[in-house]
Amino acid sequence: MENYKQEFIEFMVESDVLKFGDFTLKSGRKSPFFMNAGAYVTGSQLHRLGQYYAKAIHDNYGTDFDVLFGPAYKGIPLAVATVIAFSELYGKEIRYCANRKELKDHGDAGILLGSKLKDGDRVVIIEDVTTSGKSIEETFPIIRAQANVEIRGLMVSLNRMEVGKGGVKSALDEIKELYGFDAKAIVTMEEVVEYLYNRPCQGQVRIDDAMKAAIDAYYVEYGAK
Repeated sequence: MENYKQEFIEFMVESDVLKFGDFTLKSGRKSPFFMNAGAYVTGSQLHRLGQYYAKAIHDNYGTDFDVLFGPAYKGIPLAVATVIAFSELYGKEIRYCANRKELKDHGDAGILLGSKLKDGDRVVIIEDVTTSGKSIEETFPIIRAQANVEIRGLMVSLNRMEVGKGGVKSALDEIKELYGFDAKAIVTMEEVVEYLYNRPCQGQVRIDDAMKAAIDAYYVEYGAK
């Protein structure tokens, strides 16, 4: 596993973004782990987060794209932090673009924030986590309605590796099948478990034998094939 992935796993725990225990998800599923990207709130956290996203995007999509699109609302700070990091790390100026939830009819009118989309733009979409793919279902037509662009792929922070709406494949695999572009994550839950199992992180073992058994049981029920 790459060093930045190990660092990112520790960073999620340190930032209280990735937690282990008993949680009820929006889907109604009972999960032994929970991720809340809204817990990244400080300047240093967002700076580091942008760097991890930039490294993962560079690993998977290189520098051959023009725009990083962040769906409202959580995708907006992710896109901004990551284009800054991309400039710092790779010397490549990527434009950021995001959508508004409501149309603006004055000043900088329209549905987009940041850069406008132009015909021929190559776009990477950035999100925090995708469980069902619902956000892409909303985002895809918005992007397509703006210009004739090529969507290179999607990058999320954590692949939960559980079944999406179809009940068989993961949400990321469903997105690839439905829309025809790659969907990747900085880390997968499998990598998280591999790295944290019986290993102290921030002075505490987060995944001991009991938690490992709970996670394994969760994937027996909800894991993607």
